[in-house]
Amino acid sequence: MKLVVCKNYDEMSDKAARIIKAGMILKNDIVLGLATGSTPVGVYKKLIEANKEGKISFKNVRTVNLDEYVGISYNHDQSYHKFMDDNLFDYVDIDKKNTHVPDGRATDLNRACKEYDEMIESYGSIDIQVLGIGQNGHIGFNEPQSTFSLGTHIVDLTENTREANKRFFNNIDEVPTKAITMGTKHIMQAKVIVLVANGKNKARA
Repeated sequence: MKLVVCKNYDEMSDKAARIIKAGMILKNDIVLGLATGSTPVGVYKKLIEANKEGKISFKNVRTVNLDEYVGISYNHDQSYHKFMDDNLFDYVDIDKKNTHVPDGRATDLNRACKEYDEMIESYGSIDIQVLGIGQNGHIGFNEPQSTFSLGTHIVDLTENTREANKRFFNNIDEVPTKAITMGTKHIMQAKVIVLVANGKNKARA
């Protein structure tokens, strides 16, 4: 593991984006694992800039996202499907058929989890996985005590996690109580992991 301490958010975003851009140049059909939340937004802005400047292309890139709320519509302001469109996919030359976010609206959630794992495995492995980290140390929606053997699964969101996400909703009652999340099994099998953490509130995690 290499720890890189940056002077500010912009430098952190730039250094993380450089790793991803290098991977995309070396392998044009790279499999990127993507995260949502405020921390990686700066990274995505750097990738958008590089794409607009013709330095990288997303035409053959395949993406798999970490998670999605259960029961939330895809066009809801806080849907992670919409987050990815608003912060990356709508601004680069990616084929959206090659983008994947767990299906929190599936009628059979267990089957949706199994199919998501099968899709990831069909790609071989994730080449570069982008991660943020929660204030309590959660990755995706995997809480710190989660086993490393888990594949994609349904989780009950902790009060700590719901409280942290309350600022994105009108009130705590609107925050979903469950989520579908990629498990630590496939996250840890990624060839490269880039974890970005910013601010004093993430220092302990």
